[in-house]
Amino acid sequence: MNILHVDSSILGPHSVSRVLSADIVAQLQKQHPGSQTIYRDLASTAPMHLSGAHIAAWQGTAPTDEALKADIAQGNTALDEVFAADFIVIGAPMYNFTIPTQLKAWIDRLLIAGKSFRYTANGPESLLPPGKKVFVASSRGGAYGPGAPAEKLEHQESYLRSALGFIGLTDITIIRAEGIAMGPEARAAALADAQSNIAALAA
Repeated sequence: MNILHVDSSILGPHSVSRVLSADIVAQLQKQHPGSQTIYRDLASTAPMHLSGAHIAAWQGTAPTDEALKADIAQGNTALDEVFAADFIVIGAPMYNFTIPTQLKAWIDRLLIAGKSFRYTANGPESLLPPGKKVFVASSRGGAYGPGAPAEKLEHQESYLRSALGFIGLTDITIIRAEGIAMGPEARAAALADAQSNIAALAA
């Protein structure tokens, strides 16, 4: 089994999403001995933001800028890794009500017409092999879940479900630590609850 582990938090060892994504990967490795894991830290090796030159290259214009060439190659590798993965684990903190920009840039390398999906008379159709499972390690400073006063500001998990689902990644499990900025006790409780949910993944 192949595991793709992607982190995007800028907080390094202080990141809750990194702790949770690592725990999820460890649980998957325990369930699937001998599995291979590829790790990508988008905070340290962030893809470039999309530009007109990227679009032109995807449409057949050969890039001449060396940085752009390297970024396009990195993006092709990112898509290849998603194609090869059986499990995709994404560390996704909420920044300003949505995902980090570096995670968005990574997703922009995945949603490419003719590569990960195609348009048909019946709408978009995934080109990814079926059966992939996605686990999202979600962390939030406040409370944005169903029924919370700030629920309408949540564009993090909902965006990930929509964007990944567009290319056929619909089997998504979210492990959430919410309210981690609401004091030490709230942080500890949120982390403990999330880790309990991770432990239950093996049941």
